[in-house]
Amino acid sequence: MSQLKKGAFLTYLKIFLTNIIGIVITPLIVSYLGKDEYGIFNAIGALIGTIALLDFGLTNTVVRFIAKYRAEKDRKGEENFLATIGILYFVISLLVIILGIVFYFFIDSYFTKFSVEELKIAKVMFVILIFNLAIQLPGMIFTGICKGYEAFVFPESVSVIRYLLRSITVVAVLLLGGRAIALVIVDSVFNILTISVSAYYVLKKLKVRFKLHQLSKVFIKQILKYSSWIFVFSIVGMLQWKSGSWVLGAMSVPKVLGIYGIGIALGTYYGAFSTAISSVFLPRATQMTVANATGEELTDMMIKLGRLSFIILMYVLGAFILYGEQFINLWVGGGELETDGKYNSEECREIYSIALIIMIGYTLPLLQAFGNSILEAKNKLSFKAILYLIFMILGTVLGGFLAVKYSALGMISGLVAGWLIVQNVMNFYYQKKIGLNIFRFFRELLNKTLIVVLVVVLIGYFINYIQGNGWGNFILKGSVYTMVFVVIMYFFGLLEYEKQLFTKPIASILKRK
Repeated sequence: MSQLKKGAFLTYLKIFLTNIIGIVITPLIVSYLGKDEYGIFNAIGALIGTIALLDFGLTNTVVRFIAKYRAEKDRKGEENFLATIGILYFVISLLVIILGIVFYFFIDSYFTKFSVEELKIAKVMFVILIFNLAIQLPGMIFTGICKGYEAFVFPESVSVIRYLLRSITVVAVLLLGGRAIALVIVDSVFNILTISVSAYYVLKKLKVRFKLHQLSKVFIKQILKYSSWIFVFSIVGMLQWKSGSWVLGAMSVPKVLGIYGIGIALGTYYGAFSTAISSVFLPRATQMTVANATGEELTDMMIKLGRLSFIILMYVLGAFILYGEQFINLWVGGGELETDGKYNSEECREIYSIALIIMIGYTLPLLQAFGNSILEAKNKLSFKAILYLIFMILGTVLGGFLAVKYSALGMISGLVAGWLIVQNVMNFYYQKKIGLNIFRFFRELLNKTLIVVLVVVLIGYFINYIQGNGWGNFILKGSVYTMVFVVIMYFFGLLEYEKQLFTKPIASILKRK
């Protein structure tokens, strides 16, 4: 099995573990911290995520340039590039610390709805996470190198192990009486360990060298020119996922931030299923671009990835539409009662609505994620970056206005409206400027699959009439829905080569036995 396939498998394993463990551990964290402290935990995480923008897009830049130098067999250029990036990351770490110190003194005036005790907790967490970020950002260069070398197995294996150990540690800390501050300390320790192990692998196993042959201003400008547009996308990502938390943080009590944070988490779990496929294909997109692949060849790859993503996403989205509210009530709900560690039924409905809006709005960008990889490989991110930035700013402003009356639900509605406008405009850009055949993409994407999805959702609606309201009832409904989806999709929705993707690994395992 190739590094690409193993990397994709491990990425999916990580996503599966992240989603399952996240689902298990989130109600435990809410229960032990309480809704207010959990809200603080989410709010400070959003602020740190904003400061993390100081990465300036250099991590993805590492992947692209390493893949380029390897394709050109330019070892000296690779060494000089990495040494230059190392210097840039050192400067970035200093900027993180300086910005963190400055912002620390404005926390009181920012979180106006927090109590004195809540502000103390927020400040301590902020200091720890700034230290964590100053180390984490430069450490990401090693993951970028691995991806550029298409050595996906090691970093994904480390990531899986890290997540398992971190989850076990979090549970132990909570059971021993630890609070939110203890959790951010745990994350900091695991980040340091992960960076150390990754650095050893890159330097000793891949034998990568950081050697400055020439510190060229022209070369630095070239790096920053490429990374600048990825940096703009980082701002866009911040506006998509973080801006809601810091807008709500200035006008809401911590509990609202917790509700919004859980809705966002469910939306990102949904997206993770698709981005796992596209994330391992940036080097491949770069190689196809270097080889001057035609628009139709790139469209073929986009269709293959898009169909796989569509099948997976429609399974998850259909299940969530039908059974999502029941799941959230069982997961973090406490019925009609108002308790510190549980959300009442009205709050659970708000979490469900936020997550569903995200999932619907996020589907089209996820299906066309390979298009973004092509733009990165062709160094043509500027149009999309500017377009996204404009509409995410407008979406944040609209969300802020809606949040005054509709709270977290209004905030996410404004943001998602911006997503939808951008992605539809981008389809014209892909068609006219990149040479992708978007009409063929949608035609072949929906070929056989759309009717199957509609039929399964209709059957799933009647499955919802199975009597009961506990975990057993939910698992029964989910199991029946899954069996219906798998059987109908396999026999009526999949193309022949897609069936082989599933049958070949099974046949290989059976032969070994």
